[in-house]
Amino acid sequence: MKMIFPACGDEYVENGQFPTSLHVCMHVVRNARVDIRLQRNATTLTAAGCWVTIVDVATSASQQPLESSHYQVTHIDVDQQFELTRFQRHGWRTALMMFIRGVITLMRQSTDIYHACELTALPACYLAARLRRKPLIFEAYEMPLQDMPLAAMSKSRRLFYGIMKGCLRSMLTRCATVITVSPPIVQELQRRYHIPHVVLLRNLPQYRTCGKTDRLRQHLNLPAYTRIALYQGNIQPDRGLDRLVRAAAYLEPEHVIVIMGQNIGTTRTELRQLIMLQGVDAHIKIIPAVPYDDLLEWTASADLGLSILPLDYTPNVRMCLPNKLFEYLQAGLPVLSSPLEAVREILDTYQVGRVVRSMDPADVGKDINMLLSNADELARMRANALQAARQDLCWEKESTKLLQLYRQISSQQA
Repeated sequence: MKMIFPACGDEYVENGQFPTSLHVCMHVVRNARVDIRLQRNATTLTAAGCWVTIVDVATSASQQPLESSHYQVTHIDVDQQFELTRFQRHGWRTALMMFIRGVITLMRQSTDIYHACELTALPACYLAARLRRKPLIFEAYEMPLQDMPLAAMSKSRRLFYGIMKGCLRSMLTRCATVITVSPPIVQELQRRYHIPHVVLLRNLPQYRTCGKTDRLRQHLNLPAYTRIALYQGNIQPDRGLDRLVRAAAYLEPEHVIVIMGQNIGTTRTELRQLIMLQGVDAHIKIIPAVPYDDLLEWTASADLGLSILPLDYTPNVRMCLPNKLFEYLQAGLPVLSSPLEAVREILDTYQVGRVVRSMDPADVGKDINMLLSNADELARMRANALQAARQDLCWEKESTKLLQLYRQISSQQA
């Protein structure tokens, strides 16, 4: 089934049009509607004159009717069970079938360049690109094969990762280029796979303005004097959210932590149980995710953004540059973070936050108190955050690197 999505206004036209029409086929093994980064890339390329087709994976129920004539989406139809479990059940069989269906669908597309979004889309894109002798771009949203601790993997998953490690080196060296999201991952990809050039394309939001709001306090019926430290993002094991629950025991009476996001697995239930055991239900609240278009308004109602990710979960966490960091800054929130290299660099460069003194829950709680109680410091960092988002840390600036990359590859094909 094919669908059309509209481009978002004329904000990218200033980057210049491609001299001739360029056909691009982007592939992602999920519903494109939930991949905001993919949508930004496709919109940018479309606005610059490219013809873009996205091949995604979606159930019939989640496929929306056709809209206006901009970038096109071709769906690989799956049942609801795949969306719920992806490769967790019958992993080998599911992965093989998705690979075969992906290759067939990709081969049918008229394209000049293939663009694989995440590791799951790479094998099918790689084979299609080799068979049709087209250049391939691989976009790594994180460090490939570093997303789970070894102890948490099943035997079949360990075997699959072992095979993929050998294949990945060959595939990446044959890509026209590799894109990724943080400087540490750039360095690690170059070191591990001997790739001479990796493009850094950070996960920055389109620039929007939003004044302070009161959405969270109204939603939670909190007094106006309550100061809120917000975590937004997936509620899942590798986010270390249990540390925030334990830190809540050290908060001042007027301070509250809010966890807002989509639940993954049993994480939310486990956190609620821990909240009850710790007796901190007055100081920590969990609420569902809100639509992305509304997220900035909800974020802007907090006073501090939290990114206390665990350092010992996987190498991916240590190397990450989370999109929530830039969403906080666009909303004018100072940020309190664990000592992640890429995040620390942003906080220090723009003077928009602090790194926790230690990962001990008591110290995390005390650092939250210290920042929320210092109105002058919050105001200074808020002004810095809004300026950084307006001048540097926005997609309007970052997208020029994507367009330059595509121009280089298209000129080599001419």
